[in-house]
Order: sequence, then C-alpha cells, then structure tokens
Amino acid sequence: MFKIFVTLLFLCVHILVDAQENKPFVIPELKEWKSAEGTFTPTDGGRVVYSARQPELKATAITFAEDLHLMFGSIWTVSTDKARPGDIELTLHTKRPKHSPEEYEINIGKKVRITAPQAVGIYWGTRSLLQIMEQNDTHALPCGTITDWPDYAVRGFMLDCGRKFIPLEFLQDYVRIMSYYKMNTFQIHLNDNAFPRFYHWDLMKTYSAFRLECDTYPGLTAQDGSYTKQEFIDLQILAESKFVNIIPEIDVPAHSLAFTQYKPEIGSQKYGMDHLDLFNPETYKFVDNLFKEYLEGENPVFRGKQVHIGTDEYSNKDTAVVEKFRYFTDHYIKYVEKFGKQACIWGALTHAAGKTPVKSENVIMNAWYNGYADPAEMIRQGYKLISIPDGWLYIVPAAGYYYDYLNTERLYKEWTPARIGKAVFEEKHPSILGGMFAVWNDHAGNGISTKDIHDRVFPAVQTLAVKMWTGAHPVLPFEAFDQERKQLSEAPGVNQRGKIGKGQGLVYEQSQIHPNSTLPYREAGYGYRIEFDLQGQPEAYGTELFRSPTAVFYLSDPIKGMMGFARDGYLNTFPYRVKDEQVKVCVEGDNRSTRLYINNKLIEDMQIGRQYFNGGKDSMKYVRTLVFPLEKSGNFKSRVTNLKVFQQQ
Repeated sequence: MFKIFVTLLFLCVHILVDAQENKPFVIPELKEWKSAEGTFTPTDGGRVVYSARQPELKATAITFAEDLHLMFGSIWTVSTDKARPGDIELTLHTKRPKHSPEEYEINIGKKVRITAPQAVGIYWGTRSLLQIMEQNDTHALPCGTITDWPDYAVRGFMLDCGRKFIPLEFLQDYVRIMSYYKMNTFQIHLNDNAFPRFYHWDLMKTYSAFRLECDTYPGLTAQDGSYTKQEFIDLQILAESKFVNIIPEIDVPAHSLAFTQYKPEIGSQKYGMDHLDLFNPETYKFVDNLFKEYLEGENPVFRGKQVHIGTDEYSNKDTAVVEKFRYFTDHYIKYVEKFGKQACIWGALTHAAGKTPVKSENVIMNAWYNGYADPAEMIRQGYKLISIPDGWLYIVPAAGYYYDYLNTERLYKEWTPARIGKAVFEEKHPSILGGMFAVWNDHAGNGISTKDIHDRVFPAVQTLAVKMWTGAHPVLPFEAFDQERKQLSEAPGVNQRGKIGKGQGLVYEQSQIHPNSTLPYREAGYGYRIEFDLQGQPEAYGTELFRSPTAVFYLSDPIKGMMGFARDGYLNTFPYRVKDEQVKVCVEGDNRSTRLYINNKLIEDMQIGRQYFNGGKDSMKYVRTLVFPLEKSGNFKSRVTNLKVFQQQ
C-alpha cells in the first residue's frame, strides 16, 4: 500500500512539473495552466467575436484587433456573429468570481475563448494571448486552458513629474506598458521642488514646478513643461480604456515650494518655505481653490475614483505643528471626499502622532517608511495600505542613494506587497491593497532623460508585475524569468527602448543620407553603434544631422558649432568641429555614456560626471546619455554616406 502511495505521489508530482514546464511564459506568471494537444495558429482574416448582448466588450474587442495588427501585421475583424473555428471569442459569464473580479479563463482549441466575470478580466486575457503570440514567428498558441487571477488588487507605479517634466507621450506610453503587464495603478506626482543646497541654499531660488494648467492662479503652471487640462483628461480616458487607474497627486503641505514661490505669504517662515504655513487661513483658501479647480463639475479634470493629497514629510518639531498637520490632513481627506473622491495620503501619522483625529475609514495610505507610519498601527487605525517601502522600491536616478536600478533579483525572490520595510504580514492581508514602486527625480538638472528613466523602470515593471499578481512564490526561477522577460516587447505600438527588430549586430544600413529625408526607424536604443562616412563642409550653427521627437544630433550645435546632441532640454557637445575633410564617424551609446570616434580615434567618452556646488562642498552626478535619433535628417551641406546601425541584444 505504501509503495502504491509513493508511486501515485511521484506521478502527481511528475504531472505537475511537466505541466509547469509547458506553461506558456507570460508576465505576470499564469496561475494555472492545463495543457492539451495541438496548437492554434491564427491566420489573416480571423475574427475577434463578442456578443451583441455584451456591448461592454466592444471596446476591448476593437483594441485587441488593433493590437494584433500593430504587433503582427495581421488583419482581424470584429464581429458579433457566432464564433467559429479560427476565431477568438470574448464572453462574460454570470458566475460569482472565485478569486478576484479581475480573474479570467482562456480555452485554446480550434478556437480561442476568453471568459471572465467582468470586462477587465477579458482585457487581461487578451494581454496574455498577445504575449504568448509574440514569442514565436507563427504567433501560434499552445492548446490548453489558462485560469488566472491577481493576488493583489493594486499593482502600481508612481512617477515624479514635479522635479522633472515628463512629456505627455511618455506618460501615454507608460499607460500602455503598464496595461500590457497588468499593472493597473499609475500615480502621477504633479508638483515638487529640488534641494536648496544646489541653489545656494536659497529656497526662493530653488527649482520647483506645478505641472497642470491652472486658471484659478494664473502663472502658477510651470513654464518649462506642463499639461493642459484637456491633455490630462485625455490621458485618463486612454488609461480607462486600458483598465489603468490614474491617481493624480498634488503634494501638500510639504514639497510645496511651487505654491509658496507663487504666493510667499502662505509659506512657513519657521519650518521652511517648502512647507505651507498651516496656521495661516490664507493657506487653506489657496489649497481649497486649487483642488476645487480639478474636482468640481460634472466632468472634472481629475476623473478617477482616487485623488492623492500628499501629506509627506512635514516637520514635527513641536506639538503645535503636529496637531495642525493632523488637522490639515483630516481637512483635505474630507475636502476631496465632498467631490465624491477617495482620498489617498502618504504615511506620516507615526511621525506626526498626536491627539487631533484624522479620518481613516475609506482612506488609502502609501506605506513608504515605517518610521513615518508604522504599518501595523496604521492598519489598526483603519487605513488601507499600498505597500511602497523605500528601502526596496524607490528609484532616484543617478543620485547615489536609494536605488539607481532596483534589485530585481532580490525583489523577485523575496518581496511581495505583504513586506513593508521590516514588517511582514500574512499574504493577501485584507488591509494591504497591493504594491507600488516609485521614481523620484530628486536631483533636478542632473541630465537624466526620459529614456534613462525608462531604462530603469521597464525591468522593474516586468519584475514587480509578477510579484503583485502572482504572489509570493512564482514557479519560474529568477534566472529563467530574467532571460525570458527580455524577449517580450514593451507593449503594442511602444518602443521606448529604440530597438530595431529583434536581432543584433548590423540591423540597418543606407548608402547615402540625403538632407531633409525620413528614415524607417525613429531611434537606436542603448547598446548601439552608429557609423557613417562624412565628407564635411563648414555648417551653420544649429545644423542637424538627425532628429527624432525626443532628441537631436547636431553636425554643428547652436551654441559652439561643435558636433553634439540635445535631449530633454540638455545640450552636450564633443570637442570636434566639422571641417572640409573626409572622415569616418562613429557614435556609440549605452546607459552610462556616449562616445564619439573620428577615424577610429576616441574624441570623447561622455561618461557620468559631476557638477559641483558651494565651493565643492556639494556635488551632483551629471548624465550625458543619448538614445540616438534617426527619424529625420537635417538640412546639412556635408555628404553623409555608408550609414550603418549596429545593435547589441
């Protein structure tokens, strides 16, 4: 009897292991997979089918058909007819969810059928299919059954747009990227300020910005980059169509220098002008009216269910200010609730422990540092937490503290939203909604580009998507996951990395580049080498060789007339001027430096350098990277031939 039991146990384990080995690779990892014989190979003329009795699926069906075309070039029609072999069918069912409202099931056979209790589950199912299909040349799907659901409802990313302006196109692409990896919460930090030590310790001269168009306070909106109200509304509409919730954040009463520089009388003389004066009635009038502009009306600028009111890192030097901070926090929780919104706050109420009551019911708290808000105590008080521990999940690009790149291996092996700093809770704790990671652009002016931010964020999205969906124990070992994840694209129609195809080595060449022409590729991403022959002619200042929407490479820069490049408002030049001579030019770039060679001689290696302040007492890293622009050639006189573009894997 014992031998029979051991044999059966061995067979069960073998079957389970075999099933997991054959499980399609998807990010986040599929919860359950049951394989069957055969494959489903899509063909041109296929249909995405949904029932006319379920019109809420129409938008997802159209999006899925468009994505199939974007990614694979195939033409799919959307139909409400009865599904037949070769179709992909989307169907809502009326069964009560077993695990989550976001759960879904996919049956792959002669046709493919995605079923779910809600439209969001159908949409996530289409993301899984696209990922599987993009991993083979025929876009075939293995036959079998997928059953999938998330462990955590909130799977998010926070981006600091206050200290560094992030163009709208980048935010739009990040909605698409997050959606592709089933990340559903995008917190956009709309105001902040740099550190005064880089501005002669003068807060009133320190860089600050508020990024939204503002009619209530003309002139408040940042001049070096902002979003119109309509742009921000349209961004949220895009996100809604992809089941991503945007949480806009106006950070008060600290991190508020943009407001006090605009209206100095509401700044705190005692705690610093980056703090609002909580004892001044004018402060409340100002902040009330600011939030009101984006919350009032039938179609407010802030469309979603949640609004973040900040409350991060205010002084706790004395009892009076602590109690006033607690009053301020409670006031703005209730203020945004009057407009039908759920308030989100940064965890600060251990740091600001006091007697003044602060509403906790139906309030979401970002739990970022346990010294500021002890998570167990916050749960006891009734807050719902988003786990965003700084020691695990904070990126501050090129700053030298927190992470420049997240430790994805450690996160994959050890972290889940149940781990907040050193506090570890039971998995799927009812008071922990999920997790989030963050990019803080603390060092304003450090040369970091949006491409540099993407280089840091994208592997983190892929890794944390697993840990926020699949939970504590993904089956695939990290080494295998890390290899496989690199084969997936960013999202349908998105190529922030600037990859040219999937190959390496020589990926593009053109015998001659004519002025004012268009090339087939927008840019070449990190790990590139660009070579061309240049029969030089003296060029006017500002003469471009190539341009893309995010960068310009100059034959003669606008300031010094040297070869160089500009992106994100930064200009970097090499010590080389184009002359009446024939030379071979080579430009190489990665996430650490940009290098120029003339006739195989290194002219300059623009590595990460340093800027010094206050007589050398303070310094900041300065980054001079470039994702090479290729989309359009400039109006140059020189002759450019034998262009070759090389790419590392």
